[in-house]
Amino acid sequence: YQRRVRAKATGEFSLLLSEIIVAAKIIREKITLAGIAEVLGSTNEENVQGETVAILDRLSNEILKRRLLQTGLVCAVISEEEKEPLYPKEKYAGGKYVVAMDPCDGSSNICCNVPVGTIFGMWERVSDSSEKPTKDDLLQPGRKLACGGYVLYGPSSMLVYSTGNGVHGFTYDPAIGEFILTHPDMQFPSYSKCYSVNECYWEWWSKPLRDYVSWIKTPNKEEHRPYTARYVGSLVSDFHRNLLYGGIYFYPTDTRSSQGKLRLLYECIPLSFIAEQAGGLGSTGESNILDIQPQDIHQRVPIFIGNKSDVKAAEEFLSGKRTL
Repeated sequence: YQRRVRAKATGEFSLLLSEIIVAAKIIREKITLAGIAEVLGSTNEENVQGETVAILDRLSNEILKRRLLQTGLVCAVISEEEKEPLYPKEKYAGGKYVVAMDPCDGSSNICCNVPVGTIFGMWERVSDSSEKPTKDDLLQPGRKLACGGYVLYGPSSMLVYSTGNGVHGFTYDPAIGEFILTHPDMQFPSYSKCYSVNECYWEWWSKPLRDYVSWIKTPNKEEHRPYTARYVGSLVSDFHRNLLYGGIYFYPTDTRSSQGKLRLLYECIPLSFIAEQAGGLGSTGESNILDIQPQDIHQRVPIFIGNKSDVKAAEEFLSGKRTL
């Protein structure tokens, strides 16, 4: 479908997306058999974020980077689990795309059978393909994204992605081993039902943020409030639910962290790209996520993402334009 709507399509994007899909199928199988294969739990190591690396984090990362770096289609891969960008060997060099990924988002939940996912973003390089990728290739804003997507591994597995022509969801059929289009042209519902945030950090939030959450909980029949609290602790799971049912997810700054927790390149940008294509919005609380010029491959930012009206309301509360 995407090749039909793009007049200058070469097939390279389709091949690269196919490699990500194959890797996702392998990861899905590993997750399904995690308990039996004894790949649950921690490696007792920390990644560059200072977070404990789960065994499935490492497995997912190895599966994806091995496949991607041998395609001849990528010039660099950025991963949550790798301190530095990864580059293909010389015989596979010269690829057109940069891929940033969170191989297994929500992996801390895997031991209790909570859905997890893979998040990815793809950019076209801006430098000459005969040269080594530059900083300008690696640190591109979301407005230049070629594709943003995620794979959710749950009771059923779903691939959701956008190339800037709407959002499409594909459900995995294990009988034939393929992802089938089941959710064409996905859009956020007109009204929200859920809000997703870890409220244990309430004491460290600013007053405007507390007021916003109180506003969400205040009954208002015309505005379909209050919303129901739904927080899994797996970003891709919470985002996917809110995309289907309507809602907002946020991980703000607080008095202990001025930068937020989630990573810009491989978490916030891909999901904000999808959100905007589905009629929603991704924001730091002050500015659009897609307009941010990245400064570091592991840069963290606060995020408010979901139904556009809810994100705009959050921005108004945080800026002082609206109060209780």
